[in-house]
Formats: sequence, C-alpha cells, structure tokens
Amino acid sequence: MNVGVDIVEIKRLAKLAHNTAFLKRVFTPGEVAYCQARKHAAQHFAVRFAAKEAVWKAIGDRRLLHRDIQVWNRQDGKPEIRFPIKFKKLTRRVSISLSHGRDYAVAMAIFHKG
Repeated sequence: MNVGVDIVEIKRLAKLAHNTAFLKRVFTPGEVAYCQARKHAAQHFAVRFAAKEAVWKAIGDRRLLHRDIQVWNRQDGKPEIRFPIKFKKLTRRVSISLSHGRDYAVAMAIFHKG
C-alpha cells in the first residue's frame, strides 16, 4: 500500500480557474463543468487538484497525467477516482478522502498494490 497526501491553497486555484489552458491540461470537461456549476468553484477545483496530486504521489507512475486522474462523486456523495482505459488496471485500487475549508483543500489517497 502506498499513500499520497496533498494540500492546496484555494486562492491559488481561484486565480488558475480562469486560465483555460490550465483547466484543459489538468481537468476533464466533466470536472470543469461540475466545479463551474458550484457556488464556490475554486474550492471544488482546489480539492480535485489536491486529489489528483495525492493519487499521482500514491501511484508513482510518471506516465499518469493529471487529466488521466478523474475525480467523480458517487450518488451518495463519496468521491472516487476513474481512469481512462489505458490505466484500467488501477480502477478500484485507489481510495481517496477529500476535505476543504475556506482557505485550504486537502486530499489523501491510498493505492492498494497487487
């Protein structure tokens, strides 16, 4: 088992949330739509960015890009990670926990090996 943790300052992501190139490089269209539909979009972008960083740290595969790590909420509200087909073997092997307040967003990911 590998663990990854990341913390993000929300005001930093608030500035980047208006940068189309950044959004396209890091987030999927579905993630962008989800965050932009929320009242405090910067918090949602920040916690998803923290999740992507935490997952990347836990997995440790340099071929994995931020856009490959998709953060979704299940119907019960619990976040989960989805991967594209080329990383399908990682599906169901990553557990995440997300939290954010007014100033910071934090994420922890656990990668269950083998």
